[in-house]
Amino acid sequence: MTSGFGVQVAAFQETFRRVKLLVLDVDGVLTDGRLYYGPKGETLKTFHVRDGHGIKQVSGAGIHVAIISGRKSAAVLRRARGLGIKHVFQGVDDKLAALKKLAKSLKVTLEECACVGDDTPDAPILNACGLGIAVADAHADALAAADLETSRPGGHGAVREVCDWLIAARAG
Repeated sequence: MTSGFGVQVAAFQETFRRVKLLVLDVDGVLTDGRLYYGPKGETLKTFHVRDGHGIKQVSGAGIHVAIISGRKSAAVLRRARGLGIKHVFQGVDDKLAALKKLAKSLKVTLEECACVGDDTPDAPILNACGLGIAVADAHADALAAADLETSRPGGHGAVREVCDWLIAARAG
């Protein structure tokens, strides 16, 4: 795993250019990983607006965006719908199987996938995809499986950072 700054990121430019599918975890990646429970037991999540803008830019550049999460949440569906994310898989125990099935349906190879994760359940997809990215505050298992690490923690612009890398690689 390499730090997500300067020279290290530059070394992955060709890999960034090949990405056709960006796969995101939710808790700890699109959110800061904390779960808030309302008075009626509902789970509340906080999403970063800049991550959303980055996702829209990446989608606009022709990259498919997907969510593969181990938990189920109505808030995730609502956020995904608002961002135009069509591929949302929740309550997934085997993220690698879900990734393989999605990639096949989109006619994308695993080498053309970038995956962003933060914890042990994400390690298999971080290992299998062409570009595995762990958020800055990821668990050691995710960091060990990743090729790159963001400078930003999950839920605090880490996804936007990845999106910016993907867009910059296409512009350069």
